Amino acid sequence: MSTAPFMIQNGRIVAYAECRLHGFSGAVKYGCGVFEGLRAYWNAGQHQLWVFRLEEHLARLGFGIRVLRLEGAPPLETIGRGILEMLRANGLRETCHIRVIVHLDGDDELSAKGPVGWMAGAVPRGSSRFVEAGMHAKVTAWARIADAALPARVKATGNYLNNRAAELEAKRDGYDAAILLTADGKLSEASGACLMLVRDGKLVTPSVTSDILESITRATLIELAREAGIEVVERAVDRSELWAAEEVLACGSGWEVVPIVSVDRLPVGDGRPGPVTRALQEAYFATVRGERPDRRGWLTPVWPDGT
Repeated sequence: MSTAPFMIQNGRIVAYAECRLHGFSGAVKYGCGVFEGLRAYWNAGQHQLWVFRLEEHLARLGFGIRVLRLEGAPPLETIGRGILEMLRANGLRETCHIRVIVHLDGDDELSAKGPVGWMAGAVPRGSSRFVEAGMHAKVTAWARIADAALPARVKATGNYLNNRAAELEAKRDGYDAAILLTADGKLSEASGACLMLVRDGKLVTPSVTSDILESITRATLIELAREAGIEVVERAVDRSELWAAEEVLACGSGWEVVPIVSVDRLPVGDGRPGPVTRALQEAYFATVRGERPDRRGWLTPVWPDGT
């Protein structure tokens, strides 16, 4: 998958090849940055590209900027306008994944708080094959980073070395994805997505105190599930519940809603995507594509006139 030809960097539309950082920037030396991955969905019938939950993604980005003490970052409204400007500059009329990074720039010491740079680009990208077929996952030997070590609920660039280590292990061992436990052995999240289980017809998900990223997709599914009359329980979850569950799914902006059909080569339920997962997928995709009324104000149009 290739990034679209134009990006936005520090408020200026630039060609992909010109969007550069210095090798001694704080982002490179220390992995100091926060980012967001969000989706825009093309609705051909409406001739519209809808950015899903832009305001919520910007708010989470702002939280990360504050926690990492990045001083001098542009207002979130400026970044939001820049994302839309970048999408229009590329003439995008297809579903895509948007990537936004706010990072420590310059050439200074570890404790520097600025200068701060930012950039955004988009990768035209539909759903993966796993949305339909499901994933085979393993519980990795790597523990999820603890909030006492690094701010796990911040979408910080450096945090994702933890996810990368877990995912490399899983793929090396022949699996599609990795599942991480907390340091005390409770279920945390997948390598880049949150987890949900179906137990006795209820949707169970690790609480936000389980060292998870506070996922916007997770929050979306919780709301859609409750709207559909499905009871949702947020609590600490044991590892063995992965095999006791009727269904397991992973969710995130990049992953969307993916069934997990086996864990450590043991089937989940009957080893096929289950009815609750399918119902949540249907509700989710209808929502993000603008196929149902947007009562919550979750959709931002890219093309103001719908053309």
